[in-house]
Amino acid sequence: MATLDLVIEPDPRYNSISDRLRIKAEPVAEITEELQQLAQDMRETMIEEKGVGLAGPQVGENVRLIVAHIPAGYEEDVDEDVEITLFNPEIVKAGGRETDLEGCLSFPDLVGPVERYTWAIIKGQDIEGGKVRFRARGVVARVLQHEIDHLNGVLFFDRMESVGLLFYPHELESEEAEADAEEAPTA
Repeated sequence: MATLDLVIEPDPRYNSISDRLRIKAEPVAEITEELQQLAQDMRETMIEEKGVGLAGPQVGENVRLIVAHIPAGYEEDVDEDVEITLFNPEIVKAGGRETDLEGCLSFPDLVGPVERYTWAIIKGQDIEGGKVRFRARGVVARVLQHEIDHLNGVLFFDRMESVGLLFYPHELESEEAEADAEEAPTA
């Protein structure tokens, strides 16, 4: 197994981004040993980079492949580790809406509020090529929607009301610390 290089793009508020993540990924006709190895390498890369999901285009591979690893306790609705590898994933049906912060390994440290479905029925093929269909909820549904969007050339900030809402959490923390210092009583 090996870690892969991520496709990294600049902050879209200030720079143009390339088309590398805008291309619609190609369906996988046959799940070969090479594609199975790619899936394993993507999983290792995602974990190394402290991500919870990764799509083929994010490692420069134009294939409809996503991996996800959501550890137990990541959010309150995740009781046990969730490991997912899907080829040719599709959202069959979805419902409910919720806005929450999202980020992306291809835009390091940048986050913003994104509205997503709270549940989704997903179908695709597992790493052995078997057909799967399941219902995902909460953060698992959010991660899978985010990664499937990547396969269609859609980025998380495309789903936001405005890219002006993007921010770096460390900037917010330092602004809050400055505000606290200004409000602190002086002797």
